[in-house]
Amino acid sequence: MRMKDINRLLVICLLATLNLSMFAQENAARLVVRMDDLGAFHSVNKACVDCYTQGIGTSVEVMPVAAWFPEAVKMLRENPGLDVGVHLAITSEWENCKWRPLTDCPSLVDENGYFFPMMSPRAAYPGQSVKENKWNLAEIEREFRAQIELALREIPRVSHLTGHMGSMTFDPAVWEMANRLGKEYHLSVIGSANGKKEGYSFVSYDGKSDTPAEKKESFARMLAKLEPGKRYIFLDHPAYADSEMETVMHIGYEDVAADRQGVTDVLTDPDIRGTIEERGIRLISMNQLTKSLPRGEASAKMDKAFDRYLKAVEKEKQNIHSIMIVQDGKVLKEKWMGEGAPDKPHLLYSVSKTFTSLAVGFAVAEGKLRVTDKVIFFFPEQTPERVSENLAAMEVRHLLTMTTGYASEPTGRIRKADTAWIKGFLAGPIEEKPGSRHVYNTLASYMLSAIVQKVTGEKVIDYLYPRLFRPLGITGAVWKESAEGITCGGWGLYLKTEDLAKAGQFLLQKGEWNGERLLPASWIEEASSPQVPSYPAYTPKEECAKMRQGDPKSDWLQGYGYQMWRCRHNAFRADGANGQFILVIPDKNAVIAMTAFNEDMQAELNLIWKYIYPAL
Repeated sequence: MRMKDINRLLVICLLATLNLSMFAQENAARLVVRMDDLGAFHSVNKACVDCYTQGIGTSVEVMPVAAWFPEAVKMLRENPGLDVGVHLAITSEWENCKWRPLTDCPSLVDENGYFFPMMSPRAAYPGQSVKENKWNLAEIEREFRAQIELALREIPRVSHLTGHMGSMTFDPAVWEMANRLGKEYHLSVIGSANGKKEGYSFVSYDGKSDTPAEKKESFARMLAKLEPGKRYIFLDHPAYADSEMETVMHIGYEDVAADRQGVTDVLTDPDIRGTIEERGIRLISMNQLTKSLPRGEASAKMDKAFDRYLKAVEKEKQNIHSIMIVQDGKVLKEKWMGEGAPDKPHLLYSVSKTFTSLAVGFAVAEGKLRVTDKVIFFFPEQTPERVSENLAAMEVRHLLTMTTGYASEPTGRIRKADTAWIKGFLAGPIEEKPGSRHVYNTLASYMLSAIVQKVTGEKVIDYLYPRLFRPLGITGAVWKESAEGITCGGWGLYLKTEDLAKAGQFLLQKGEWNGERLLPASWIEEASSPQVPSYPAYTPKEECAKMRQGDPKSDWLQGYGYQMWRCRHNAFRADGANGQFILVIPDKNAVIAMTAFNEDMQAELNLIWKYIYPAL
């Protein structure tokens, strides 16, 4: 065989290996490692967090009624990537530690006002179970609501509901009610009945699990039986065998401390982690299990185009971290490179602005403000004594379109000054008439964030959780704040690549999600339309005059909406420094989400238009 033929064969084999590797990744078994009872004890809190930071725990269930719930809240705030569910409880099983309901529900408590210890009758606890007493459905719903709302108030990123000791599943009427609450609060309801419909199943130790050694062996045996392409939930209760847990027991289960130490040992065991990696099992969160975008099959044309795109990225030395291509609501292609990873939030820079725009849209839809409201109306205490004509004329819509009247970008100067940002922004100078010219202005986005906080009483990130993030299944968002305690608005948001794709799909669907209208379509249409001529950031006025709007070679000269850029090909985008993009392409019913670190952002977009766009 000639050397040329040998080389060609080697290349074919390498490509085949890579394709098999990619197929194996996409077809991997997916496993949620769920940790229950956060908030019950300090020992439990610490063990759960350790199993997340040092082990394989991916989701945790928090009990708002339990004594150590406040500490759990603090720990969760320190670990924003940990997926959280509300563990609805109407029983209090331990002998030496009890919890009470948050509401008045006499049918669920004993003579001391504590929840009954058991759900079903037990010989050791005669008459002390929920089922043995005349429980009231209305009381359970009221209590469930109180627990959910307390958790959401303290931990806005909560993504799902689970039941403690069968609290959601012991009766069909309760199960129906729990599912109704899940829909109302945009929280997935986790249970075997829903698992059958949604395509996941529960797994446990495959064999004896009395001792730590047995747990490890049985857990590894369970991992070996997970089937490619299927999705599973494993749940158990980590804790430490310390002096606190040694006091915890109920009749029939006295070795709680040792048993739960064994769980912690398994979930933090390096050998178990190694087995998961060797078998190609992908650890996912409960939120990923229930709220990921559906995956579709790319066409042969897209497969070829994507390969050519990746080669061009390598040739041009573009530092792409991730790309996700969605069409007709399904993910066709996804890839992470360099610093990118599926579960790693990425700094989005000015993509943050588009989320701030959406927050303004929700506030407008709720009647809390209008785009024609004067900016100074919201900040009488920070407004200068002498209000110029231009400052007086500035409206919310001028902040949205960056036509504030500033002649140049003031953000750097104001942020460096020894003054509050709102006061510094209003101090000007506002040299031009608002609405007359687009001048990139990141602090205008901060002002929008401040206005939303003023009229809603919530920081933008918290305001968006029930309205946008939770319905879309976006969890673990982090957004930097100013010294004034205001979400930065124009920068500082961290989200994952799939979160960006979901937001893009939401924009493409004009404010609708899963058949539910979340935001009026009119706002999306208005925000994504070319409200004003656009110019690249920091471009001098005289240079702007030489630029031709609609230039077929530039994605920065297609017009600007409400904190969104228009693009070529009748598309629009959220746009962040160094190549963070949410591209929405209505003509192709497609969305492309990207993270990167590139100086030449136009070159990054050029490759998308050259290779990916024609294959959609």
